[in-house]
Amino acid sequence: MSFFQNTCKPKGFGGNVMVNMMNVGHSSLANWGFTHIRIQDNAISLDVGCGGGSNIRKMLKRSPKGKVIGIDYSEISVKKSIKINKSAIERNRCKIFQGNVLELPFENETFNLATAFETIYFWADIDQSFRQIYRVLKKEGIFMICNESGGENDKDKKWTEIIKGMKIYTSDQIKYALKKAGFVQIKTDKNDKGWICLVAQK
Repeated sequence: MSFFQNTCKPKGFGGNVMVNMMNVGHSSLANWGFTHIRIQDNAISLDVGCGGGSNIRKMLKRSPKGKVIGIDYSEISVKKSIKINKSAIERNRCKIFQGNVLELPFENETFNLATAFETIYFWADIDQSFRQIYRVLKKEGIFMICNESGGENDKDKKWTEIIKGMKIYTSDQIKYALKKAGFVQIKTDKNDKGWICLVAQK
């Protein structure tokens, strides 16, 4: 397996290195993404494809009376997320699960907010995944997607050739899939780096 394949599902030593790199490398994207939403103090939030858990930590700070649940299908990512959010887990403010977005292990209408940072590229079925997120969100719950790649240049296409199973979506493609899943009031933003952020409501 190539080193960059670890962006999809981190494994082994290379996976550990990649998770640490993602925690640092995606921080600016996450900070930009969070400017598009306001997280309630007591929100129950879900970070799908939580990776190394750094965004969970950011969400916990933004909702001091809330709880944040993380889910990732990589065992290495789950272990890292648990490690860096140990204090919040011990205070029952955080839980980390290993699982798949295609079949989220949560009850209907559980969360006020769901986030997906740099992860939908690797979801096997984006339509089913969005339906699952719609299902677990409460009425008027918010779903935010942030990607560094917006599928509009040759560099984006190059990554899909390097990383097996990766698919890069444009804002319009994501918006269409969100609408099909039932989401409304979909807002899109793109910065001068080409990063995209979509915020949708149930």
